[in-house]
Amino acid sequence: MNFLAIDTSGKRLVVAASCGARTEISDRECVLQHSVLLMDEVDGTLSRAGMRLSDCDLLACTVGPGSFTGIRIGISAVKGLALGADKPVLSVTSFDAVAYADKSEKKIVAIDAGHGCVYAKGYGVPLAAGHYPCEQIAALAASADAPVLSAEPLPIACRVVGLGEGLVCAVRALCGEAGTADELTALYLRKSSAEEKR
Repeated sequence: MNFLAIDTSGKRLVVAASCGARTEISDRECVLQHSVLLMDEVDGTLSRAGMRLSDCDLLACTVGPGSFTGIRIGISAVKGLALGADKPVLSVTSFDAVAYADKSEKKIVAIDAGHGCVYAKGYGVPLAAGHYPCEQIAALAASADAPVLSAEPLPIACRVVGLGEGLVCAVRALCGEAGTADELTALYLRKSSAEEKR
């Protein structure tokens, strides 16, 4: 299966293009400048993979949780590309993009939410996707004897995994769930800072 996948939900910009057995991944720190860098990274990654957009069987992007603006940038870009090329799309949560980078049976995926909190979800550990204080996740991880995984360092002990590889594995595992561009929506687990400050 050939695909293009992007993650703009955090501080890094990840673009992956897979064509048969060949996969090219661009994973770079972008200081939250996704809108400036995204399309050049898409073009460059497709080129290195020897692909054009028309070669893709589907397009995928992370839909959150994470940066509100970053998520909207990724979804808008993938929707535009998918509609223009008439391609199906796949929603991948930020949790799955991290979880699929690790083979542990039990794990907690955590994503920095700022202000001493994380977005977290358990895999093999009873923890629903939500917004939690760091201390609560650290205590649960210790009691469940499960590692905390993240794509970047957190205020709690965690194992940092490769987001690009996880995104590629998640797309391959979840590709049967692809739908239309109209179905691509953000996964928000709390209100934006602007909404909270109203």
